[in-house]
Amino acid sequence: MTEQDRHILYEALLNRDDRYDGKLFFGVTSTGIYCRPICPAPKPKPENVLYFSDASTAAMAGFRPCKRCRPEARQGSPAWQGTKATISRALRLLAQGEGPESLSELADKLGVTDRHLRRLFNQHLGKAPMAVKQENRLGLATTLLKDPEASVPDVAYASGFGSLRRFNDAFKKEFGLTPTEWRDNHAHDSDPS
Repeated sequence: MTEQDRHILYEALLNRDDRYDGKLFFGVTSTGIYCRPICPAPKPKPENVLYFSDASTAAMAGFRPCKRCRPEARQGSPAWQGTKATISRALRLLAQGEGPESLSELADKLGVTDRHLRRLFNQHLGKAPMAVKQENRLGLATTLLKDPEASVPDVAYASGFGSLRRFNDAFKKEFGLTPTEWRDNHAHDSDPS
């Protein structure tokens, strides 16, 4: 590889040039990590960079994959798609009534670390993943509470809370009312007249 080739490839890294994505991978000798050219991580010094035409060659050279840009992932897969796909998948999982119970379980399902997932949520949504899950549960609970036939314990369990006490505590903290008080204040919301 000529010095001019190295300069062109390094410029592609600095500019996060997506024309090289999937065609160029770079290993950083100072960290032992390899990335895609579009990686949002801080760019290394040129003297610390080795270039590879595919991810498997970088891995065989002893580099481990970056957890941010996921160079080892199959092109087109959700992991390859990056941050927006990760957040979208996380939100879909959290919206499911039987979604993951803990941050680590959610991160495992998405193939990222707890810390990275928490950082993505805080950066893009301004709140933690489990806070989003709690909001989803409480939103479902308010919908279910509009049915006068539904008992509060049934609403608690149907909205994903493992205990009535946790449900009551979370509900009062969010709305400033107990579920029964909230239902009484919103009884007219479900009344068709």
